[in-house]
Amino acid sequence: MIDVKELKSRYDEIKANIANRYMNVDLDAIIRDQDERAALLLDLENLRAKRNENAAKMKAKLTPEERAVLIAEGKAIKEEVAKKEAAFNEIDSKFSAEVRTIPNYAHKDAPIGKEDKDSLAVKFHGEPKKFPFRAKDHVELGEALDILDFDNGAKVAGQKFYYIKNQAVILQMALERYAMDIVLKHGFTPFITPDIAKEEILNGIGFNPRGAESNIYTIEGTDTCLVGTAEITLGGYYQNTILEKKDLPIRMTGLSHCFRREAGGAGQYSKGLYRVHQFSKLEMFIYCLPEESDEFHKEILSIEEEIFSGLGLAYRVVDTATGDLGAPAYRKFDIEAWMPGRGDEGEYGEVTSTSNCTDYQARSLNIRYRDDDGKIKFVHMLNGTAVALSRAMVAIIENYQNEDGSVSIPEILVPYCGFDRITKRG
Repeated sequence: MIDVKELKSRYDEIKANIANRYMNVDLDAIIRDQDERAALLLDLENLRAKRNENAAKMKAKLTPEERAVLIAEGKAIKEEVAKKEAAFNEIDSKFSAEVRTIPNYAHKDAPIGKEDKDSLAVKFHGEPKKFPFRAKDHVELGEALDILDFDNGAKVAGQKFYYIKNQAVILQMALERYAMDIVLKHGFTPFITPDIAKEEILNGIGFNPRGAESNIYTIEGTDTCLVGTAEITLGGYYQNTILEKKDLPIRMTGLSHCFRREAGGAGQYSKGLYRVHQFSKLEMFIYCLPEESDEFHKEILSIEEEIFSGLGLAYRVVDTATGDLGAPAYRKFDIEAWMPGRGDEGEYGEVTSTSNCTDYQARSLNIRYRDDDGKIKFVHMLNGTAVALSRAMVAIIENYQNEDGSVSIPEILVPYCGFDRITKRG
């Protein structure tokens, strides 16, 4: 969440940012609740002071009549305190929930717009693959090669679930280790994270675990959820912790399963592995000093580019429009790889994203550091996809297809796979 002390001092900026993100947040109502909360808190503090004065007077030598008066006053104060506490707790809970709906400030250079089409492509790498034959999509290729099975996935688990089979299993494991080796080279500490997190952690990271539009699977009766990304579990790792400045930056990389409801996720480009309910992903996460987060954002993006350029894939880097940022993000870059099987002539599809969330998540999760002057300040938190294995598989299968229906393995992955081509088994 943003600093609530800035709701009035940066009112115009916050109001404009909400509009630029096309979000429905009643800032004036939140400020009214903030004022009501402050007034109730002041009343409560005054009543508690009176209660303490009353208790102090009771320690003196008193006549029975004086003691009876003080007892009656104390009882009345106690009842009033209880009423004020109930009223304060109600408005405090309401205000806390409301303030979390206010998005993070956006970077001044983030493109202003509502949808994907308003995002700005800032870099192109490589030439989109063209074939002298009709390019197939990964679903057609994968089923013909008996490496992907969507029908039995749907039969066993439901739509948007799948089986990966045969050589594709080795390809996925190769991708995982290839990306891990690159990330480790850049000083990240590896983790295998839980697949479940408490709802308070999801709320702190900025994911909504409830409601019709939520993308999260909740586990009934437990106040926990299946994670949609290791950003949640890596971001919650230092909840309620004061870090030492000398220990920053902290670089972490987490391998996890990811579970997403994909509410509203239908569309012509969502078929096959591209948009599914379960996949595996290697995530990068950095805790750092506020003045360093812009540079670390560039570092994460450069690692993502290193991974995908090494795979020999054409891609573009996209500066995400304000309306598509997501509430916690200050700025977000996506890498979109060329996917020849999309549409009639191929199209770019998102394979990674990286976000600088500044201190937005740190405030909600109470993650701070001790500065050189001894003051306690909030860290900045950043996340980025090293590799979402399902989408990387889409790009590889479609870009490395051959006219005979086989799929070549990117040269850099051959040592990890132990073979250089996927063919139909006899």
